[in-house]
Amino acid sequence: MSEPAKGPVGIATSWDPSIYLRYGDERLRPALDLLAKVDADAPARVVDLGCGPGNVSVFLQQRWPGADVLGIDGSAAMLEKARRAAPGCRFAEADFGTWTAEAPVDVIYSNAALHWLGGHDVLFRRLLGQLAPGGTLAVQMPAMHAAPIRALQHEVAATGPWAPLLADVGGAPPILEPGQYWDILKPIAASLDIWETIYLHALSGENAAVQWASGTSLRPFLDPLPEGLRAEFLAAYTEAVAPHYPRRADGTTLLPFRRLFIMARR
Repeated sequence: MSEPAKGPVGIATSWDPSIYLRYGDERLRPALDLLAKVDADAPARVVDLGCGPGNVSVFLQQRWPGADVLGIDGSAAMLEKARRAAPGCRFAEADFGTWTAEAPVDVIYSNAALHWLGGHDVLFRRLLGQLAPGGTLAVQMPAMHAAPIRALQHEVAATGPWAPLLADVGGAPPILEPGQYWDILKPIAASLDIWETIYLHALSGENAAVQWASGTSLRPFLDPLPEGLRAEFLAAYTEAVAPHYPRRADGTTLLPFRRLFIMARR
């Protein structure tokens, strides 16, 4: 188990890099799709906001070898792995919801991190304001709040003997609709591009959808529970999720995963 970190959902949440990276290739694809869309020739200062284990920080440094690449994350365990994965980058432990740049930044890149935070109407304006003129804010967030893999976490948490211990656990809040981000950023952005992609992840292994969630959205529900109740909760969640993500005839589990992309230039 990794070192507990105070997560943006307001509870002590442990992030285990080995679990998160279990489906590393699938998680990396949208990150690289986002990076490919960033139109920046030679930025001097690049921030990987919510960098996690640094698996994308490496690609930021490769894309812009002359840039100072700074990874920000709230988990000491993730940052320990990031420093080994990307020794040419700098890393700092901080709440990426309140982080403030030391100087104007040319690229703020955030992959699958900002959905853990609320207050996006204020957050996104503040991040855009920390860019240098001509700088780019590039964001990718899961848009899965209504999907069974996410919605059933809340339903199962509200029933059973674990319910009192999970009464205050909310998980990641729903992100806004694409049009709302347009309304927030368009008045202050020099250019703005927003799009959605549904990735059909082909997962292998037993209870693959649950294994996927165990590295991310399920953590706030598992961490407050003692070992016995944790196993019972996980069994109940696995049973609830199974009909929605069945194994195919070839053993593959298909996980449709919707993601929202935002590219704003100051």
